[in-house]
Amino acid sequence: MKGISAPTIYVCTRMRVRKAKLLPREEYQRMLNMSLPEIIRIIEETSYKQEIDELGTTFKGIDHLEIALSWNLAKEYQRIQKITPGTLKQFTRAYLRYWDIQNVLTILRGKLHGEKTGRIREVLVPAGNLDKIVLDRLLAEDGPDRVVDALKGQRIYLVLAREYPAAKESGSFAKMENELYKQFYAELIAECGGDAGGRMFLAYIRLDIDIKNVLTLFRLRADKGGEDAKELYIPGGTITAADFSALATAQDYREFTDQLRAKVRTGPVVELLKSIETERPVHEIAALLVHVQMEQMEKLSRRNPFSIYPILVYLEKKKYEVFNLRALARGKQSNLPAETISKYLVI
Repeated sequence: MKGISAPTIYVCTRMRVRKAKLLPREEYQRMLNMSLPEIIRIIEETSYKQEIDELGTTFKGIDHLEIALSWNLAKEYQRIQKITPGTLKQFTRAYLRYWDIQNVLTILRGKLHGEKTGRIREVLVPAGNLDKIVLDRLLAEDGPDRVVDALKGQRIYLVLAREYPAAKESGSFAKMENELYKQFYAELIAECGGDAGGRMFLAYIRLDIDIKNVLTLFRLRADKGGEDAKELYIPGGTITAADFSALATAQDYREFTDQLRAKVRTGPVVELLKSIETERPVHEIAALLVHVQMEQMEKLSRRNPFSIYPILVYLEKKKYEVFNLRALARGKQSNLPAETISKYLVI
């Protein structure tokens, strides 16, 4: 195709092939009515088989499954980075730095609460700049203070050094987590550039920021405004800082959703808000927002089939497949009813 390189056509085509092999909605519906051993047997017959077999002599049961899922996700992300060309590779790598934040926060929380190293390692996904070797070094540190010190020289260190003491004292990582995301999104926006590819990546970033800010507002309502709203706001989306603060103080639920619809300028999010007439648990709102985000990303991917969008769609869908399988397994292990587990799935 004119103006589009062969490597770009190749990698975008490969992403669509990979996406087609992900588990369909009907399979999750079927697994909801199965026992945990039956679910594990099905997973063993999918793309996760290699990791499950490799870890079979070291780990057992649900821990075995969790680590296999995380390993598979990390290896898949690493493979995609290798085959992605040019600026698409730059954007993909930048996007995957999200996992550095997730992994470091997981390690810090685990260390703070005295979790065993093996249990923390199960849920790490070494897909960002911090690879498995670096993460293992962090896991070997004596406590969370030493983990922060060991990150000197990394992108996230300055934010951690500034925010961690207060987070440790308060027992809440919410503000520190948001400060890390503010830095992350600011860096992504700075990397976009002014060409067509950069503008497409920027559109995705703004959508992602809007989703996170909307979810934060719902969480603040659920927590009865226990935290300073303006500290949790992430710049870069369509909601302004002033509007975010005003929305966080809205008392009546209908008033809150009406104002939010007027302030957020992302069409699919506005349509979702129209359908939420009564207050719901935050995890249900989160699942609905993710569904809206993925639908919008699919539309953008169809309109721009040889761009960053097919890559981002697959990366997100693969992430949620692992999330869903983990939720299914943990839910079954805890003997939760199928109806309860289904509310946590992103399908």
